[in-house]
Amino acid sequence: MNSLPLDGVRVIDFTQVMLGPCCTQVLADYGAEVIKIEKSRIGDLSRWSLGSDPDGLNNPVFCSLNRNKKSLELDLKLQEAREAVLTLIEGADVVVNNFRPGVMERMGFGYEGLKKINKRLIYAVGTGFGLTGPYQHKGGQDVLAQALTGVMRRKSDDGHPTSIYATPLADYSAGMHLVQGILLALLQREKTGEGQQVAVSLYNSMLAMQMQEGAAHMMRKKDLNWGAFPLTGVFETTDGAIVMVGAFKQNPLQDICNALEIEDLSQQPRYKDFDAQMAHRPELQAIFRENFARNSNAHWLKRLEEVDILCAPVRTLAEALDDEQTIINGMILEAGETAAGPVRLIGSPIDMSAAPVKVRIPPPHLGQHNDEILEALPARQGDAA
Repeated sequence: MNSLPLDGVRVIDFTQVMLGPCCTQVLADYGAEVIKIEKSRIGDLSRWSLGSDPDGLNNPVFCSLNRNKKSLELDLKLQEAREAVLTLIEGADVVVNNFRPGVMERMGFGYEGLKKINKRLIYAVGTGFGLTGPYQHKGGQDVLAQALTGVMRRKSDDGHPTSIYATPLADYSAGMHLVQGILLALLQREKTGEGQQVAVSLYNSMLAMQMQEGAAHMMRKKDLNWGAFPLTGVFETTDGAIVMVGAFKQNPLQDICNALEIEDLSQQPRYKDFDAQMAHRPELQAIFRENFARNSNAHWLKRLEEVDILCAPVRTLAEALDDEQTIINGMILEAGETAAGPVRLIGSPIDMSAAPVKVRIPPPHLGQHNDEILEALPARQGDAA
């Protein structure tokens, strides 16, 4: 069996819900031993998030974020349990949490104390808004981060209502940033022999996602909105909808008109260049909508591709999951059977030829690995100061 990139790395995982668990799942997928510390009788809140799984053993949300991990169920109010965790941390490489600032300290697992018992420890923290500042103790949640960073206000059309983006962008992006921080800290530890604290937030990740737009505003006082470009949009057809991106060509409007079998609008002064097209975007979009409504998705996709205009059908998630490309890309993982049926999960988007992701440990039952982990604990080497 091939060695995985993070073989030998031990991660003590206090995370729950999404930001933290999607980070630690990446570490687990690529070989780290991830020991998930779960609250006695309750566990990770995502075990119960859909409200339709009475025993918390087969919740799709929990399963989607917690493969290849071990579950250690503890009551951390008990000194014996806290001592067990400290013993684990003495020999660990990484501790990860996504609590509000101060929670880990109150439990006795703050960074200042832990680095005294393990100077090589990488202490990774995901918060809502940061470790300091006016929002540090505000409850962090994906939708709030969308709202506070301007993401929710960004629309491709001013006529669209302000609304919540349905996929948790902030949780996922912050989780991936936390992975990056941990890996960078592991590399730096190879040079220095010492660990460090790594922190990310939902807030910072949402700002970072807008790096181009932010620079355009700060440097030119200009609103950069890729979705509002004149030759880009979503258009209804007779049997669905397509998205078109008219860009990266010398005269994309001419090619679009050719595909639609209408007059070449680029020859008209009002549409002669990008600035003119932006000024008359509503008119252009109305022309596109009227014409795309005349025929089917398949018809227009074929026509647009013939003139090399970027386009795609607008599909449901179910259609995407059934797509041959999804299967070929290895994006569906089978993680065994339960009484409720098969456990099928989205795979890793990282394709490493020498380290393919497999489900080595199915999403664990609460406390499934207690005996294995606790019986292997060595005697403690020091005290948590």
